[in-house]
Amino acid sequence: MIGLVSATAAGRRARDRLAAAWPGAVRVYGTGGEGGADGAGTVREAVTRAFAECDRLVCFLATGATVRLIAPLLADKADDPGVVCVDEAQQYAVALLGGHAGGANDLAHAVAEALPGCRPVVTTATDAAGVPGLDTLGLPVEGSVAMVSRAMLDGEPVRLVRHHVLPLPALPPNVTEATGNATEGDGGDGGNSGEGTDGGYTLLVTDRAVAPGDRTAVLRPPTLAVGVGASRGVPAEEVAALVGQALADAGLSPLSVTELATVEAKAGEEGIVEAARRLGVPLRTYPAGELAAVPVPHPSDAPLAAVGTPSVAEAAALLACGEGAELVVPKRKSAPEGRAAMATCAVARRRPRGRLAVVGLGPGARDLLTPRARDELRRASVVVGLDQYVDQIRDLLRPGTRVLESGLGAEEERSRTAVAEARAGRAVALIGSGDAGVYAMASPALAEASADIDVVGVPGVTAALAAAALLGAPLGHDHVSISLSDLHTPWEVIERRVRAAAESDLVVTFYNPRSRGRDWQLPKALALLAEHRAPHTPAGIVRNASRPGERTTVTTLGELDPAAVDMMTVVTVGNTATRTVAGRMVTPRGYRWQESR
Repeated sequence: MIGLVSATAAGRRARDRLAAAWPGAVRVYGTGGEGGADGAGTVREAVTRAFAECDRLVCFLATGATVRLIAPLLADKADDPGVVCVDEAQQYAVALLGGHAGGANDLAHAVAEALPGCRPVVTTATDAAGVPGLDTLGLPVEGSVAMVSRAMLDGEPVRLVRHHVLPLPALPPNVTEATGNATEGDGGDGGNSGEGTDGGYTLLVTDRAVAPGDRTAVLRPPTLAVGVGASRGVPAEEVAALVGQALADAGLSPLSVTELATVEAKAGEEGIVEAARRLGVPLRTYPAGELAAVPVPHPSDAPLAAVGTPSVAEAAALLACGEGAELVVPKRKSAPEGRAAMATCAVARRRPRGRLAVVGLGPGARDLLTPRARDELRRASVVVGLDQYVDQIRDLLRPGTRVLESGLGAEEERSRTAVAEARAGRAVALIGSGDAGVYAMASPALAEASADIDVVGVPGVTAALAAAALLGAPLGHDHVSISLSDLHTPWEVIERRVRAAAESDLVVTFYNPRSRGRDWQLPKALALLAEHRAPHTPAGIVRNASRPGERTTVTTLGELDPAAVDMMTVVTVGNTATRTVAGRMVTPRGYRWQESR
């Protein structure tokens, strides 16, 4: 919950704007008898209540005043809420407290997006330098986080030791990967315990229960799942003690456990539910039939008779970790004093997976690049793309990002490269213009990718949509996009599709309409449309939509000049209902057109 505190009329207006933008996510704390506010009182009382009750806090107050108000309330960096201050003129959203741990940095950006003309002010060193904060990666982190982060910022050598593949964002060039890193199942540390032998700094990625030294930060990857079986009425203490001892004996960190898993019949077993709560992970349940289908080393008749599967603990742990999982702790029983065991557990480890984000950059204008696309570019350690598209976003990449760029015509090569980098365990962004799934990189990349990597699609504003917005509303009813390039599709197939669109009275957007070596396809396509549409049918030409040199022309099917079209152009031809209104193309949502009166 985000608490909103204001003291002036201007602050209340800005506060109400945020409350309207984030319904259900905020709680308003009023002052001075303000109507409709939660617990109206003094500003100090409002801030005190909000600080205690909310995860984050936006104060429409001066930073000095806010500092004085929250100073007596500060307790611990890990527990204090993030605090953002917004000035009276709403020009700045200042991340004042808890930039990383409290989420104030992200909140400052969100406030700035919601308030017109407002700019985020973030002074956290890692954010200012473009270096990923170790406590912002969404992973548990231990050890000397501040010291290693400072070394990364200061350019001092930092050794990266990975016992597990983990798709990290780009790290600065002074962070170098140690050779001979240990990997899952090697039975040891491969010569890399995580402690620098030269007294230097180390960033260690491991799920092992190592004790970091004073110059080591440890990132805990989400690699482990614990399967639990239990008798009815099992005490939570017995389950928790069993899980804790199993992890300790195997030398595994509980911070890398992502979930407890069991059979559906035990979904309401209080001892298991409470054990998951104490461990701080969710409880996942599976039907007995799904568990019974998982091959395990130690099946048993007892659970088969009780809940319908020969294995609960081992099968649930393996199923939770997915394909290729490794059983690192076989089934073991609890050992309570003076009575029979009531719980079993097993631990499985996930197969390491890289990450491929297929990112649409939009038509070219920076303000049409989506926030999600920006986030993925910042999350990637490797960016793969066409050289001219890389140039559009190079300034958004973190220092240390490896860029693999190539020229026109190398789409399949770029796709193979991106998938190979992801399979190596890296965080990869494969970029394309418009929407990556429309005549772009998503199709060849996903044809190359198999189930051994995580794939994320990031939509973008397509060329057809960018052109349509400039032309008016030509896509108001059913429409189709057709590429006129016959480099990958035979012209006979393209012609058949154009003819079908003409006969179906669909609005048509032509991609790749005309190049120096292909100058006859567009006139032929227009002639096919003209067999079913009048010469006065509205048509539009948009060149360099949202980019420098943008040019928009509204014309007709009969007067459209193919010589004015090139590969940087999108051509849109209306259907029989499309009209020109005030110089703009408009296709009504229904085929009945009512003239304006």
